[in-house]
Amino acid sequence: MTELAFYHLTRSPLLVALPKLLGRILAQPARAVVLCGSEARVADLDAALWLVTDPDWLPHGSQAMGEADRQPIWLTAEDAPAPNGARFLVLVDGADSARLAEYDRVLDLFDGGDPAAMAAARQRWSAAKAAGHALSYWQQGARGWEKKQ
Repeated sequence: MTELAFYHLTRSPLLVALPKLLGRILAQPARAVVLCGSEARVADLDAALWLVTDPDWLPHGSQAMGEADRQPIWLTAEDAPAPNGARFLVLVDGADSARLAEYDRVLDLFDGGDPAAMAAARQRWSAAKAAGHALSYWQQGARGWEKKQ
């Protein structure tokens, strides 16, 4: 059974929160696929992750670079099998995957300031619950991520 964790961004934008979560994944050590809503977002994240200072190194790649099997973090807009052997899937921009069961853990990050993103996250939550996945909900608080009941 796949564990789905919904991450409600309320205090920092995606480009601040995502690198820290990816750093935790790499520290395990594990690999991740980041499924984006568009190729433009893949390009934006690719550029941004090279400039991140916390953590100071997030090795990653995308189809533009190739060599997927060598990339600890794979950025993509295509819902395909993990080309890098990842056990973690990170969903951004409301991206949805038909491959949730292929991962041990899925992190779904959504913008709490966007009513459409909130509504879409609720729909993904309901679908995941109906499919029998283990669910958790995390919200940004003053001291970092707080698990909510």
